[in-house]
Amino acid sequence: MTQPRPDRPPIHQATLVRSDLEHTFDTFVRTIGEWWPVDPFSRGGDRVRQVTFERRLGGRVYETWESGETHDWGEVLAWSPPSGFTMTWLVTGVPTEVELGFKRLGPALTRVTVEHRGWDALTEEQLTRDCALPGGYANGSFAKGWEMIFAAFAASFDERRETAK
Repeated sequence: MTQPRPDRPPIHQATLVRSDLEHTFDTFVRTIGEWWPVDPFSRGGDRVRQVTFERRLGGRVYETWESGETHDWGEVLAWSPPSGFTMTWLVTGVPTEVELGFKRLGPALTRVTVEHRGWDALTEEQLTRDCALPGGYANGSFAKGWEMIFAAFAASFDERRETAK
């Protein structure tokens, strides 16, 4: 594997989830369509009716629109439940790679990390192109995006606890 350019480092984000490792991993992949903020982090926005994560090596991650059309987000390249997975990320124009890690910190505390890499494959124009947020990779939009996605994921556990009361 080639070394990333120093001016295009991978994006790293992390969050803590108040849940055990297995449940945290399972919730991420099994219920992604329930907690993932499809507006703005999808291809279809308010047209998205479902997000599907095929939980296996070679599985697809995709959104389904109200019309029935499907649009791929990526393909699972490595599958190691409950410690993590790696997938291609096709929403960047040129495929990049996303690696999610899940680490038990306690009986009901899990650290979830993401490394989004492969920015070397993008042209200067692609690096500055707006994604879900303005400014693209070059202006920190992907880092901010993962921060927002992780916040939604962690908040979904709080909502489940409130509903269970």
